[in-house]
Amino acid sequence: MDIKKLQTLVVDALEDVKAQEIRIYDTTHLTSLFDRVAIASGTSNRQTKALAASVRDKVKSKGGNVLSIEGEQTGEWVLVDLGDMIVHIMQPAIRAYYRLEEIWGEKEVKLGAAKRTASSTAAKQAEADAPAPKRSRHLTVNASQAVDDDEPKKAVRKPRAKPATPAAPPASKKKPTASKIISDKATAAPAAKKKAPPKKAVGKTVKVAATKTATASKKAAAAKRAPRAKTA
Repeated sequence: MDIKKLQTLVVDALEDVKAQEIRIYDTTHLTSLFDRVAIASGTSNRQTKALAASVRDKVKSKGGNVLSIEGEQTGEWVLVDLGDMIVHIMQPAIRAYYRLEEIWGEKEVKLGAAKRTASSTAAKQAEADAPAPKRSRHLTVNASQAVDDDEPKKAVRKPRAKPATPAAPPASKKKPTASKIISDKATAAPAAKKKAPPKKAVGKTVKVAATKTATASKKAAAAKRAPRAKTA
């Protein structure tokens, strides 16, 4: 198994069981026995054993080799030998006492970079191993037609519609004049509304004596009207 893929599997297995202070160091320049050393901490005997079991199961499920596991009886320091990589799972007090980082920690491998490199390598390998899918002829024709259909077509410009002119009012219909409006209002008023009769003057009537001229003229008019006596 590729060493970068192997160290990614180990880190994932340790993170699954909540390991603390995970460190990976490159040891190719220090020894020819193994290429990587991983150091992690567990808070109890039970957790250190669970971390070792998680690493063992994860590597075996991906086709890797687990040569041996040591220290499971006490759980203070469990060592998992993966051939090209050695995993030390220790309790904090034991880790602080032995200080393995001072022995193997000359070249530390960043976990983020290791994961990205391993994932990209695995993806490229999977693409290379995967067989190319076969395409039938009618699918190729349909795909080319779909590409042609997806191309944007030029929109056809439509002629602009002229705004409709308002129709002129007929000549016969003329606006009513002010005098006609007044006359219509007068005729429309109800006929029941009549002028009120003039009020009679309240007071005593005083008779005035006729003048002499008026009396004489009345007498003359009466004499003229009297019939003349017939002659025998």
